[in-house]
Amino acid sequence: MAKEKEKPKVEKVAKTTALSPLEEVDRMFDEYFSRGWLHPFRMEWPTHRKLEMPFKGKTPNVNVIERDDEVIVKAELPGVEKKDLDISVTSSTVSIKGTTSHEEKEEKGDYYHCEISSGMYSRTLPLPVEVDDAKAKATFKDGMLEITLPKLKKEKRRSVKVE
Repeated sequence: MAKEKEKPKVEKVAKTTALSPLEEVDRMFDEYFSRGWLHPFRMEWPTHRKLEMPFKGKTPNVNVIERDDEVIVKAELPGVEKKDLDISVTSSTVSIKGTTSHEEKEEKGDYYHCEISSGMYSRTLPLPVEVDDAKAKATFKDGMLEITLPKLKKEKRRSVKVE
């Protein structure tokens, strides 16, 4: 009788994401302090509201809408003021830049607290068709930017029958 060859065992290894040594130390400190070891001491210190940084770690929502004779770009830019916006348009792209800054000061007796935050956002969007950049119009209200860009060539839509 011939011996059957044994198949090698295949072990499944879980996929991991390795952290750098500094990230690992940060994670350990965050884990240690989030367990509440210092909770009784925190009550003696004044609590501070974290300043919102609208652009930290994310980009605002942007929609590009193509209509028969125009392209509309809508962007949510919370915390940005009209004077802090910079918009540039070419026949095939739109660039939106926004900055925000906030300063908070609090004084109570011997206690003084000051926080400054700032954020910046820059994004260039390709447009689905060529537009007339000279006739572009933009409006900004309550953190919503809307840019209307007329198309250079009006495209006729036609329906296609599905077979």
